[in-house]
Amino acid sequence: MALWQGKSRRNKTGRRVRYHRGKRKSEIGREQHLTIVGEQKTKKVRTKGANQKIRVKTGNIAFVVDPKTKKTARTEIISVVENQANIHYVRRNIMNKGAIIETKMGKARITSRPGQTGNINAVLIS
Repeated sequence: MALWQGKSRRNKTGRRVRYHRGKRKSEIGREQHLTIVGEQKTKKVRTKGANQKIRVKTGNIAFVVDPKTKKTARTEIISVVENQANIHYVRRNIMNKGAIIETKMGKARITSRPGQTGNINAVLIS
């Protein structure tokens, strides 16, 4: 099902608004794909202006920054520990920005957007 991202035909008080034009194809959004823990798989998506987004469908590698030493290390993701976006994402091992993951270095908070940037960056939590 298409996701329409244009303006509503009603304003905040409930009054009907008559626009001078209809819906446009450029206002259609894509279906949401949630990144899960697993074997690394990415997908290229064409965006407006012939640009590209690289989506991480499944990922098991994160680039974790240690704030004390200022060093970045590539480490393996074990599981998702906490997720502020949705409590049910923890059980399904879904990763998004702000999720706390368990890595081999310890717990880390994801700082990138895996569904849009193509990689998983995180900061170690002390």
